[in-house]
Amino acid sequence: MDKFKEECGVFGIFGHPEASNLTYLGLYALQHRGQESAGIASSQGGRIRMHKAMGYVNEVFNSEALAKLPGLQAIGHVRYSTAGESLVANAHPLVVDSVHGQLAVCHNGNLVNAGELRDALVRNGAIFQTNSDTEVVVHLFARSREEGVEAAVVDAISQVRGAFSFVMMTKDRIIGVRDPHGFRPLALGRLGDAWVVCSETCALDLIGATYVRDVEPGEVVILSSNGVKSVKPFGPARQSQCIFEHVYFSRPDSYVFGESVNEVRTQFGRTLAREAPVDADVVVPIPDSGVCGAIGYAEASGIPMRMGLIRNHYVGRTFIEPQQSIRHFGVRVKLNPVKSILDGQRVVLVDDSIVRGTTSRKIVRMVRSAGAREVHMRIGCPPTISPCFYGVDTPRRSELIAATHTLEEIRKYLDADSIAYLSLEGLTNAVNGGKSKYCTSCYTGVYPVAFPRDEAAYLQLALKLNPDPEASRSDAKRDEPIGVRDLVKDTVVG
Repeated sequence: MDKFKEECGVFGIFGHPEASNLTYLGLYALQHRGQESAGIASSQGGRIRMHKAMGYVNEVFNSEALAKLPGLQAIGHVRYSTAGESLVANAHPLVVDSVHGQLAVCHNGNLVNAGELRDALVRNGAIFQTNSDTEVVVHLFARSREEGVEAAVVDAISQVRGAFSFVMMTKDRIIGVRDPHGFRPLALGRLGDAWVVCSETCALDLIGATYVRDVEPGEVVILSSNGVKSVKPFGPARQSQCIFEHVYFSRPDSYVFGESVNEVRTQFGRTLAREAPVDADVVVPIPDSGVCGAIGYAEASGIPMRMGLIRNHYVGRTFIEPQQSIRHFGVRVKLNPVKSILDGQRVVLVDDSIVRGTTSRKIVRMVRSAGAREVHMRIGCPPTISPCFYGVDTPRRSELIAATHTLEEIRKYLDADSIAYLSLEGLTNAVNGGKSKYCTSCYTGVYPVAFPRDEAAYLQLALKLNPDPEASRSDAKRDEPIGVRDLVKDTVVG
């Protein structure tokens, strides 16, 4: 489907005799955050063991593989690559041995200064085994002159910038880290005497653990036989939690950044109904991502919601296309219209977001072919106009339909009778009453953490850099917000 790609999911547990098995279950709950690879590392007797491979969690692990990962502590990762190729060498955990001992690392996010750090390390003799930005951190850890594991970890992470939620493991402890801006979520939970850190609370629910609190932005938590230790080595920073966690990434049954994803998305729909009402007969969500918003839209508008599109939940990652073309086959293999609901009706189609618009166009036409008299698109977030540099795989700006087309042009392209997006104000007010600090750079083009000007190729973005020499900033100003027009020029119009 035409969506932003999820980032990654991380999980760690300390102090449980079935640590690896519970990590497997935790990763299973976080599978929606990454489907390219999965990995688990465990520690017993001062030795870290690891198993990882390409594929889904249930494809990578079986009882035999888990039996080879003994110990009372384990960490795990599901990956979708945003920096680095989709190769098993880039899969996490990354495990290294150094003067500080063994360290296993799992990472959710993107390090905006990884390229310059990597170049400096290579010039000083470092040999990299992957092209993942995360490997920079293990090199910094190994080269740290600080005494002790915890101090070396803090020294390493203090040198990176960007979005990161790390779950790390040494021979006798697990370390959770969240970047000072709080881009990516990281929750702390408890299961009896065991402690858990993970990307979303749905992973806690599956293993029967209790949510305790979020790891705070800029906080380092150390889970060991002494319990939980908290360290805050970073100075104050602008809060920039990723709003797309609530729009699309996180599971509706999770609590992220302290709020229910289900309730936030439903409120998006309620607000959208007030901002963009329409005379219609039925509200139809585009499953599964549009369901919460559609519920809210139907509730606020008084228009009944029905499941006019049915999703096939058993479609694998690949399928054999017929030699003879079938209209809308690529979408129809995943979604199928219910003609008895759509025929002759004025339909409000609700989805969480539009990226390129290609899939939305096919869905609108499929609904029309099922007999819908009118089709009105309603989107539960503002128009997406800018790429993300903080751990989300987004298309180049020229491929974002809202960045290159007017609202009327988008309506015509989708073949819809009308289209409306949730306003930015409506979006932010729905999240903790607008009191929380969220990153909305994908909607505004204003980036809370600047990134190096030579990183466009590294981040796989075909953006034309601004030649203005004044755009170059000193390290002291790297955390100042920077607008997309300071960095790029529009290359495509219309």
